[in-house]
Amino acid sequence: MATDTLTDVFEEHRPTLTGVAYRMLGRVADAEDVVQDAWLRWSSADRADVREPRAFLVRMTTRLAIDRLRQVTARRETYIGPWLPEPLVTDFGPTVQDSAERAVLADSVSLAVLVVLESLSPLERAVFVLREAFGFPYAEIATTLDRTEAAVRQLAGRARRHVQERKPRFDVNPAERRDLTERFLTAAVEGDLDGLMALLAPDARLVGDAGGKHKAPLRVIESADKVGRFLRGAAQQTLETGDFEVRAVEINGGPAVLMLIDGKPDSVFQLDVLDGRVSCVYVIRNPDKLTSFTA
Repeated sequence: MATDTLTDVFEEHRPTLTGVAYRMLGRVADAEDVVQDAWLRWSSADRADVREPRAFLVRMTTRLAIDRLRQVTARRETYIGPWLPEPLVTDFGPTVQDSAERAVLADSVSLAVLVVLESLSPLERAVFVLREAFGFPYAEIATTLDRTEAAVRQLAGRARRHVQERKPRFDVNPAERRDLTERFLTAAVEGDLDGLMALLAPDARLVGDAGGKHKAPLRVIESADKVGRFLRGAAQQTLETGDFEVRAVEINGGPAVLMLIDGKPDSVFQLDVLDGRVSCVYVIRNPDKLTSFTA
């Protein structure tokens, strides 16, 4: 196979490979490393027996991601404060026109789901991602993981039940989330505690991830009162720090807000919304997870 053809085939499937790796690992840099390793192996492999390049590449990427996931698990055990996935700028574009398919993709890459996936074993996570996010047949997943189809079905059932039991409920209506995000941000910036309280569900939560490299709560904040007061205080501090800018972005399949201080990414906020009120606020401030916003 000519080099140009090798590259074309790989690039054709790169979005799928990157999608699998990111959902497995929760970090863009780790996913890109895995995909790069997959390219190196693809470019030097004996492809005489490769009948389905997509299946071959997904199998290779999945196995590499499982290996990487086992390596980073120990690193996350010593992580300072709550851990959240690295924000992924999403744009499903014209390649995903079906609204139902878009909803499935958005849900499978949402921060809430990726946090739950952290509690699965590497094999369970691989099966869940391949089956639920990309719709691979059980037989193909079994080949990918070198397991029997019966074992894969068992892993899939266990992983699905686990995710459904632990995944927070939230509405996926983008327009409603965007409107509530704008109103929420306005109330926070204006220090309007009553306005914030009106938008927060009574059992609202705030999860902050700074990795010990920035100011953020070291534990999850629970209850509308505590979340509202924390956000009002944080907004007042931000206003005093210097020149700040707010940008609307889309991450992990939903609307979000990027905050820049003196032109540099400082934090990303995203809301989970349920029944018209904010059920969870995600705040990502770890600078290592904001590098995709520096350009």
